[in-house]
Amino acid sequence: MKYLFNLLVLLSLFYRSHAQTATVSPAVKTSEAVLNDFMDQRFGMFIHWGPVALRGTEIGWSRGTNVPMQEYDNLYKEFNPVLFDAETWVKTAKDAGMKYLTITAKHHDGFCLWPTKFSDYNIMNSPYKKDIVGELAKACKKYDIKFCVYFTVLDWHDPNYPIHLPDGKNPDPKADMTKFVTTMKNQLQEIVTQYQPYMLWFDGNWESPWKNEYGADIYTFLKKLDPDVIINNRIGGGQPGSHPKLGPEILGDYATPEQKIGELNMNNPWETCMTICQQWAWKPNDKLKTLKECIQTLAKTSGGNGNLLFNVGPMADGRIEQRQINRLKEMGDWLNNYGESVYGTKGGPFKPTEVFATTRKGNKLYVHVFERKSADLTLPALKGVKINKAYLLKGGKINHRQDAAGSITLQLPEQLPNTDDSVIVLELNTNAEKLPVIS
Repeated sequence: MKYLFNLLVLLSLFYRSHAQTATVSPAVKTSEAVLNDFMDQRFGMFIHWGPVALRGTEIGWSRGTNVPMQEYDNLYKEFNPVLFDAETWVKTAKDAGMKYLTITAKHHDGFCLWPTKFSDYNIMNSPYKKDIVGELAKACKKYDIKFCVYFTVLDWHDPNYPIHLPDGKNPDPKADMTKFVTTMKNQLQEIVTQYQPYMLWFDGNWESPWKNEYGADIYTFLKKLDPDVIINNRIGGGQPGSHPKLGPEILGDYATPEQKIGELNMNNPWETCMTICQQWAWKPNDKLKTLKECIQTLAKTSGGNGNLLFNVGPMADGRIEQRQINRLKEMGDWLNNYGESVYGTKGGPFKPTEVFATTRKGNKLYVHVFERKSADLTLPALKGVKINKAYLLKGGKINHRQDAAGSITLQLPEQLPNTDDSVIVLELNTNAEKLPVIS
């Protein structure tokens, strides 16, 4: 009897899992070639922006908390970012070495940065009256930056969505999820057909009104509009805490660890999203990350085989703070010297540490050295692998030795050429990309 019960439980779990994913046909999932191209980009700009910049509080989350709901919902009547210039934003991303840009076209507060026909709560009813999303899409095309769109699953402002406050309580019995999903599809169709985004970045899928079948339906709907549009893993329902993961039960093309560097993963694509300051939306005098933190975050992310989506929060007048622009430009300067070790590489084979991370391309193994703790840097053994040459990227020869077990010792210069991340190139006698991960 116990065996029969366990069998029934297993069958129930199988069918439940199958039911969650069956409505997404593998034939319409994003191709491996498209995802490989996405992962080759390595570095992108995230932008959280909207009328809330007038208050300097967090986008969406401060509605009904830090800012009274009625006040928050009427900020758009004051929102007139006359200093917004799409080309300046995109040029900032370009100068930072970023390859793609993702704008919060619609965050949890429901305000739309494009002239949608399916909600009056949009930029055309603000004093500004210009299509932010459209202007950014156009500027991205000019500067060869891939244009991407953030779109929320939940919408606390829409009366058809049952939850109206960040606390997730007191569902509205008058709400209508069927109408809500229809509006969502209509708005997404506008975005895909008008702006042709490279990628759609969903969020807000954790609340109980949003079911996995809604996400599966949306995924399939989008793939019919554009088979190559990339979709992250925050579209399916019932996935609290699943953002760093992918799996058969999770809808989406890649994982999205938030405010932390993802773990080394050579099997599933992932992208860390992280703020350059502390808050996603603009906040006065928000603490800015140091250049060392920024560069080493990018290197460790690449070393883990992931992308970095680095967030800025523009001000209410439409400008990105100059100090943020300066910091991003410093990252771009570093990439001008060391970008070969980031773009188009694979992570591994070693897990990133506080001292070093490694990336690889062809027969080259790039060692990102973060700190000179001693005269030598010893790497784990690579059995059967010979180093033909070792040298600083954009620099001179590095003396090295390998013991019988394959352990590698690099003799570091007394002064590293870059105090944040100096890169040593090891040319191997084999394809570095095919080396197994060393745990």
